[in-house]
Amino acid sequence: MKGPLQGVRVLDLSRVLAGPWATQCLADYGAEVWKVEKPGSGDDTRGWGPPWLADGAGQPTRESAYFLAANRGKQSLAIDLSKTEGQALVRQLALCADVLVENYKVGGLARYGLDAATLCAAQPRLVYCSITAFGQDGPEAAAPGYDAMIQARGGLMSVTGLPDGVPGGGPQRVGVAVADLMTGMYAVTAILAALYERDRSGRGQVIDLALLDTQVAWLANQASNYLVSGQSPERQGNSHPNIVPYQVFPTRNGHLVLAVGNDRQFRSLCLEAGAGSVADDPRFQTNAARVKHRGEVVAHVSAWLAKRDTAEWLVALTAREVPCGPIQNLAEVFADPQVVHRGARVDLPHASGGLAPGVRPPARFSRSDLVLERAPPLLGQHTREVLTRELGVSETTLTALLASGVIA
Repeated sequence: MKGPLQGVRVLDLSRVLAGPWATQCLADYGAEVWKVEKPGSGDDTRGWGPPWLADGAGQPTRESAYFLAANRGKQSLAIDLSKTEGQALVRQLALCADVLVENYKVGGLARYGLDAATLCAAQPRLVYCSITAFGQDGPEAAAPGYDAMIQARGGLMSVTGLPDGVPGGGPQRVGVAVADLMTGMYAVTAILAALYERDRSGRGQVIDLALLDTQVAWLANQASNYLVSGQSPERQGNSHPNIVPYQVFPTRNGHLVLAVGNDRQFRSLCLEAGAGSVADDPRFQTNAARVKHRGEVVAHVSAWLAKRDTAEWLVALTAREVPCGPIQNLAEVFADPQVVHRGARVDLPHASGGLAPGVRPPARFSRSDLVLERAPPLLGQHTREVLTRELGVSETTLTALLASGVIA
């Protein structure tokens, strides 16, 4: 990979999503990422299919789309950590690395001599990032956790979904694993901050990231709403707790999302609907007033939008600079002219002989733009290359390790 992190080496001992999402982003930014997996099965998500990637002949492989979503640009090393020789190899790789990312249970790597205290004592410049469900301390530090339970416990499901008492009402999980993904992104920012600080001090950092901490942190305005008012926000479906109108509305032939963020935009909406008197009504002139009179505003807008097709409203409101958008399925998303223009989709050559489709990282760098060169290799594909280059393992030693099953 080319990019601003070219030359940074990352040892990835993480599995499933939060950690792999972070290390994929680092790989996208140009870092060299060595992903250590269990011989024979690898990362759990390799088996989370269908759908499966097709090989060069169009036949399904055993590489899942889920795995591909979080492991682009890495080099897989199949190393058995339960064996002394495997532990020694990973320790040696850690001494060569700038960053280590792991998501084992608290204390899980200490028995292998791969914990932060041991490795950072041997390599003081190492940035060691640990991702767990609940953090390295506290009454539940040792407990396991997955995204759905964290969305529930961390408050997200309490503000997601339709209100109780209406058809379809009740708590809802977000359609992608956002607690995992956001933890991965917080990990990236923390790692980059630690690398920046290391340039000044010469010393690494130990980073403690928890899924629950992350979920609570990115409740954002909903958390502030509670902390300021003392009232827990309730589920409001597709409407916004602090802005009106800001939700899904039915049109004559479908739906439209309106995101009216200021008073000028609301006036423009009213004028397009031929309802200047509504814009002049003191009950609706400011956002605070519209929030107070939410029901009346929504009734007016619903009546207006029901008179035209979605496409007509999109053209008219866009011309008036009123933020709005259609609700698109993924086929429509990847056919969207703006998405196509920005090159969101990438098809990378894969070790199976086929192409691995994926989504390009969104960051654009003016002086060193990203050039994606590879998709995730098959399990163990680069073991020999990395071990012989980075550790100076002889062919004899490598052959013995392969024969013993320590590496694959």
